[in-house]
Amino acid sequence: MLSQQDLDLLTQTGPGTPMGELLRRFWTPALLPVELPEPDCAPVRLRMMSEDLIAWRNSDGSLGCMQNACPHRGASMFFGRNEENGLRCVYHGWKFDVEGACIDMPNEPAESNFKHKIKATAYPLAEWGGVIWIYMGPRELKPELPRFEWCLLPPEQVVVSKWHQACNYAQGVEGDLDTTHVSFMHRTFGNQGPIGRRLRNGESMMNADGAPVLTTKEADHGFSYGARRKAEDGAFYWRVTQYLLPFYSMIPSEGPSKSGGCWIPVDDHHSTGWRYAYNLEGPQDIDPLQGAGGVPRLIPGTFQPVANMENDYLIDREVQRTFNYTGNINIREQDIFGTETMGPIMDRTREHLGTADSAVILFRRQLMRLARQLEAGQEPYAATHGDVYHIRALDAVDAEADLGNLLESHKGSVWLTKV
Repeated sequence: MLSQQDLDLLTQTGPGTPMGELLRRFWTPALLPVELPEPDCAPVRLRMMSEDLIAWRNSDGSLGCMQNACPHRGASMFFGRNEENGLRCVYHGWKFDVEGACIDMPNEPAESNFKHKIKATAYPLAEWGGVIWIYMGPRELKPELPRFEWCLLPPEQVVVSKWHQACNYAQGVEGDLDTTHVSFMHRTFGNQGPIGRRLRNGESMMNADGAPVLTTKEADHGFSYGARRKAEDGAFYWRVTQYLLPFYSMIPSEGPSKSGGCWIPVDDHHSTGWRYAYNLEGPQDIDPLQGAGGVPRLIPGTFQPVANMENDYLIDREVQRTFNYTGNINIREQDIFGTETMGPIMDRTREHLGTADSAVILFRRQLMRLARQLEAGQEPYAATHGDVYHIRALDAVDAEADLGNLLESHKGSVWLTKV
């Protein structure tokens, strides 16, 4: 469990908070390109880490993002006119460029230099790997864009999706770092199982061993998290998940299709879930707005899940009685149920963690440690060293019983040298 002080440190990400300052050191997924589809299209609202912003695409195709409230008298810039490489407030005509500079002030005398004294809060955006990213940290520390493997592949081999989630970002991250829940929440009855490998008799190895031996190993990218389950002939079924700072996961899978996700703070009580899926050998034939790597069904035209707290996540008690634990067959919706029903911010001062929660414990400790180090003046290494992300998760049957030795013997599959 956490103290109230540590709980606040982990979950509060607004401007000026220690965790908020840490997360702002990293480029962060903000929008899908389809949300700003063409030059001079309508601007879109964007709430990130408790800041209300407006994003737009300029006449030349470049991207801009500034505070929602006009610096003049606070009118919403969402209703602004996107024109000639700038966003103009329709209240009094003040116009701003992507740097937040006021470039036109038509309600002031032509000889006035007042516009040169006005600067809105603005953040750089960049389009990369099928995502529009935002950097909200100090301009002089802006790092290179993160070089994840999925960002480097041809667009037809990658699908990125997002959805809204009614809980703090940390609960979403912890869900992906919790391997033992897969043997229960995602279990289907009989020999069926939607995730992982199978024994010779057809039974899912995840179902057969719901209490794996867990090991974690810290690294510059975050940490590796190994779950060792009993297999056959004296071997083990290993699933090694990668946690990448500050809020990414890479999930183990067989074959050329890979996936993972991240949870971005909207504010302290809401987050945006992201899922990336990519195929190393060919195209990913999935609707980019509706599914990749385990995403929820969405209400058409929105990023709101169809199954939600208001409709009890569409639980089907007959399905729960005869087919699976949850009564919902969508894996991501099952996870959303688990993380949202804890409450917007789970009261971690009252929880009871066991050995099965080793990755959750390390995630919290590592992120809080980095936030405190930043307060003391030490910048996070991973934010400015993109090569630490040249890594994959691992799904393997192996006789090796030690995580460190396993990673060493499979380093050619885990560490990427040509990206």
